[in-house]
Amino acid sequence: MPIIVNLDVMMAKRKISLNELSERVDLTLSNLSILKTGKAKAVRFSTLDAICKALDCQPGDILEYINDKKIPANP
Repeated sequence: MPIIVNLDVMMAKRKISLNELSERVDLTLSNLSILKTGKAKAVRFSTLDAICKALDCQPGDILEYINDKKIPANP
């Protein structure tokens, strides 16, 4: 998938655990974990807003687009 979730990177930079972030943004651990591991199919703007507020960052710090046409295929 060409959208990469860098939530774990931002959490490490801010020295915040998944449990603490879960409490701050009022999301279940399982839903936050799904987002963190990149398995989420969608994210609500309200969730993204809450995460950005909690981590004091921009959406672009969490989400990254990679053009999969530029990624070489495995031989």
